[in-house]
Amino acid sequence: MVASRPEADTELVGRCIRLVPLVPDDLHELFGALGRAETFAGGYGGGPRPGADDRLSPDGFVEFMTHYLQFHRGLVFGVRIRGGADDGTLIGTSTLGDLDERRESAHIGWTAYDPRVWGTVVNPEAKLLMLGLAFDHGYGRVKLQADARNARSRAAIERLGAVFEGIARRDAPRADGTWRDAAVYSVTVDEWPSVRRGLQERVEAWGDRDVEVTGRPPATPVR
Repeated sequence: MVASRPEADTELVGRCIRLVPLVPDDLHELFGALGRAETFAGGYGGGPRPGADDRLSPDGFVEFMTHYLQFHRGLVFGVRIRGGADDGTLIGTSTLGDLDERRESAHIGWTAYDPRVWGTVVNPEAKLLMLGLAFDHGYGRVKLQADARNARSRAAIERLGAVFEGIARRDAPRADGTWRDAAVYSVTVDEWPSVRRGLQERVEAWGDRDVEVTGRPPATPVR
């Protein structure tokens, strides 16, 4: 099967979340979910910045994310709660990017969620939907990666069932001026049936509960 790029207006609907196209006009709303130190502490967006961080202000966040996310280059999704008291609330973003139809390769990244939904069904269901989209469109390998120092994100990727490929040294600059080593993982089309079963089991284990953010304190910051 030859890989084909999914349509730009693709929407993915799961049990607890919906992935809908994110546009720049949504970034002020997204600030409500991600505009906090916890988002950047582990490495997102290059990690924390020394001193005052303008990404923690609404205007600074919007300016940064406008350039950081792959608008016009990938499928940038907003992650919204489906069902319950917080139905429709924007709680994060993830992108299917670096789309290469000839090489049948793609990259799921640029992912961050409101700390109040860390450890819930949100990430496994988002990955179930996005990996399914990629493999249904003929991609044969999907890359996922994280700052090699980001133990929380690496553990989340490994729990998905992705295979560790190695460390890409001096891969990208961090916000503090140092250089990031990237821990690179992937899922191939041959591995997808097993990975899909594992993700489906995790979603099913969540049961009938809704995802909620109202009244929930943020997760403990990553140190």
